[in-house]
Amino acid sequence: MYRRSAAAAVLLAAALTLTACSSGGDDSDAQAKAKPPASSAAPDPADTPDTAASPAADAKPTGPVLPDAKLTPKTGSFTAEEKKYLSGRVPEKMDPAAVLQTGQEACQRVARTAKRDKDAATGAVITGEIPGAKDAITHLCPDQKPILAAAEKGFPEGSRKSPAAGSYRALTQATNCTWEVKGKDGAALASGPETPPKAGDKITATIPSGAAEFNSSGCYAWIPA
Repeated sequence: MYRRSAAAAVLLAAALTLTACSSGGDDSDAQAKAKPPASSAAPDPADTPDTAASPAADAKPTGPVLPDAKLTPKTGSFTAEEKKYLSGRVPEKMDPAAVLQTGQEACQRVARTAKRDKDAATGAVITGEIPGAKDAITHLCPDQKPILAAAEKGFPEGSRKSPAAGSYRALTQATNCTWEVKGKDGAALASGPETPPKAGDKITATIPSGAAEFNSSGCYAWIPA
């Protein structure tokens, strides 16, 4: 494991942000996001103290990067999986160990959240609340692959075109979650919940075959029920 200094962390965030195609949204966008399961004791991944580096953790630099042959730490060595994670991700003149640390932090956040609430961890991966989680889990913390597998079957709230038919469960227990299914002609095929949910209620939605659009708000994320 490699630890970077506070200065390295700031440098990493700045460098990746400058070389990425775009950065994250503004504060109002973050505040508008639905939150993880309301009854969960799991910490909200968006409240992590390391917010400065998080937006850059999910983006690979578009500028020059260190070739794989030069992906070596100042001391010790990287494992094969660590090198795979770092490949194409380290800007020139950047310490690879500092970049590796961003992935390790993503793993720690997934594991910490999953330990208390797997739904919250799954939703955080789906929505991007934990930036870079997919690559981090794949190469740095394979013990969290069940969370990644669940997340890959889900989708975030909002508008989803040509949704797959089936039953889905919202990864929130907030009472303001609503959803609607539309057909090709724009007519509503189904909507819910049928009655206002109470705190702690599970919210499910059924998407019929041939649906053209699925819209939801306040539901955080969805996975197959």
